Amino acid sequence: MTSRRPIYLNPAAADERFRLALPAGVAEFHQSLPNYAPTPLVSLPEVATELGIRAVLVKDESNRFGLPSFKVLGASWGCFRAVAQELGLPPTVNLDQLSIEAKKNSIALVTASEGNHGRAVAFMARLLGISAQIFVSCSMPEATIKLISSEGAQVVVVQGSYDDAVQEASNRGCQEKSTLLIQDTAFEGYEQVPSWIVEGYSTMMNEVEKQASEMDLLPNVMITPVGVGSLAHAVAKYCKSRETPLSVVAVEPDSAPCLSASLQAGKSITVRTPSTIMNGMNCGTVSSTAWPDLQRLVDASVTVSSYESHRAVQYLTSKSVPAGPCGGASLAALRHLITDQDASFLDKDSVVVLLSTEGAREYPVPRDVSGEDSVALTQTLTQINSSNPTLSVEDGVGESEIADYLEAWFAHRDIEYHRVEAVPGRPSIVGVLRGSGGGKSLMFNGHIDTVSLTSYEADPLSGTIQMKNEQEAVFGRGCLDMKGGLAAALAAVALIKASGQVPRGDIIIAAVSDEEDASQGTRDILAAGWRADAAVVAEPTSHVIATAHKGFVWAEVDILGVAAHGSDPVSGEDAILQSWRFLQALEQYQAKLPVDDLLGQGSMHCGLIKGGQEPSSYPGKCTITIEFRTVPSQTEESIIGDLSMMLRKISWDAPSFKYTEPRVTMSRPTQKLDINHPFVQKAIACGTTVFGHNNKPVVQSMPFWCDAAFLGQAGIPSIVFGPSGEGLHAKEEWVYVDSLRQMDEIYTLLALEFCS
Repeated sequence: MTSRRPIYLNPAAADERFRLALPAGVAEFHQSLPNYAPTPLVSLPEVATELGIRAVLVKDESNRFGLPSFKVLGASWGCFRAVAQELGLPPTVNLDQLSIEAKKNSIALVTASEGNHGRAVAFMARLLGISAQIFVSCSMPEATIKLISSEGAQVVVVQGSYDDAVQEASNRGCQEKSTLLIQDTAFEGYEQVPSWIVEGYSTMMNEVEKQASEMDLLPNVMITPVGVGSLAHAVAKYCKSRETPLSVVAVEPDSAPCLSASLQAGKSITVRTPSTIMNGMNCGTVSSTAWPDLQRLVDASVTVSSYESHRAVQYLTSKSVPAGPCGGASLAALRHLITDQDASFLDKDSVVVLLSTEGAREYPVPRDVSGEDSVALTQTLTQINSSNPTLSVEDGVGESEIADYLEAWFAHRDIEYHRVEAVPGRPSIVGVLRGSGGGKSLMFNGHIDTVSLTSYEADPLSGTIQMKNEQEAVFGRGCLDMKGGLAAALAAVALIKASGQVPRGDIIIAAVSDEEDASQGTRDILAAGWRADAAVVAEPTSHVIATAHKGFVWAEVDILGVAAHGSDPVSGEDAILQSWRFLQALEQYQAKLPVDDLLGQGSMHCGLIKGGQEPSSYPGKCTITIEFRTVPSQTEESIIGDLSMMLRKISWDAPSFKYTEPRVTMSRPTQKLDINHPFVQKAIACGTTVFGHNNKPVVQSMPFWCDAAFLGQAGIPSIVFGPSGEGLHAKEEWVYVDSLRQMDEIYTLLALEFCS
């Protein structure tokens, strides 16, 4: 049982047919280009045996005309036809004559690309001796940009997604005379060139048919990667035009499922496209000309994770097929598809063709997002460095990598997610398992930042399981504080989705940044409007349900003197010496701080005192910082009022005493939820069910501050309830394995019951 995005199956496609009428000259045109040769069709007998089918064949597109991708087939034909049409030349014109006329008329090419299409257009522009401008998204790796530039094109980086780059390229193509847009994405008013690009891929289909025939094999399934859908369109039309039609399987990244999402919705929709190693498929919208045919002709649509693609690349490489991530996606899709019993077009007699659409290239090795067990998730999250950069100035890297992982984790499961990044480089991720409607919503809040790694004694990113106090525990910086609690919440959401028993209310996972310093993440998600009917902050409480904690206020006061040389006592007034009066008044005030029935008495201490420049001078100012740990009856205003009154009284008694008005430098609210609140009682009941009646969770206040106070201040009844372990901010940190599993069981039960 898994919570991953389901495979889309279209049984009606088996009976669909397409009358394919390709114009003459496509194959001949490609054969006229320098260094044309059919790309290999490679057999993978071990995979076929493993999966229980007759044959698996890989069309290796790692080298087309010296370029590492199939894209040049479509781009070259699209460029050729577009330039010929612009110049009023027939499609039978030879390349040399086309080049002469194109240069004479100052023809230029423009496109947007995720990589290989742009490089292919640049290649064709170089072949014709004309200029090309390629628009790319800011997420494109620098190495890919250099490869496009190496073909002689100008690369323009757009601060946005691939779809934004398409818009910019389209604008340039419309504005500049003799500049032709060569885009494989069709949209309203722009359909001719994309249709030519689709035609160009027919050369690959013809090669597959001839090569398979020579191997005495008749393919009946073809798996094609999908970006904007141009190749998939060509594949679908070819497969459904054969005398014996082939089943068409489309594959996309989990994080860019524009075709899969559109098929599920029954209409073409645009999806978000966060990062993926499958760059050439990182597209948010299906080409408008491809969509109607793909909706009708595709038999199955599969999404795969970057990690699954990576593993497929490793396997293909071991079999001397130099594939990149987009190429590996087809094999990853087959491995996933074979597990679906409803994919009836796959059986022991199946001959499957995998289109490996790009050659080997460098990419960051992704992490596995298939994990749904709280322990395994804790290990993975712990292995990602997310040390807070404002708290750990020397080694803090921030939360970007762990946020990317969580986006991929949610995308793999088709769980709605949002990136909230009010401060660049400090992202939070909000995942939402939508309920069926009408129920109460529950938020699990967990911070993804950690304190510094330098204070950790062993490997802070190990995530290993070892014995501690005769129990298994996960070790590493942040495993307890608080990636373990977050992992338990993620595991609960995955289990609920996999069970199919999604409650009526929404279940929200708020994975927030910067809690260890300024709580930027929780403040950001609240500012963005995220709310729930109740919340659990999964901080490590050792199974205690904490309903209250003190807030804090930092206040500064300047005691003033007169700066002078140490040899001039007549002119100088010692600000440090004068401060004794204020410190004595604070000591007396401390005993009178208010008392709360649950949190006890408020407290205060002088955390900092700063004054003077050097021993030989009278200090002109002494600054005292006081921290108040507050109970609900205390506010910033009441504290500042008390300090102001104290200072005025001192100056009345000692006219030489000078000061500035006190000021608040930081403030955080208190958190207090009545123990009899229905949500607290529900949490107690769920904890008792899991721990047993002899281990009923204790309800109490806690000494440290956490983000629950911000949630409570926003009107969200909140508790703090998480796993057990030791070593918060210490040289060794661990969280107990059994505790993680108990907490994910409690979170699952609590979410199902509260949101029902």
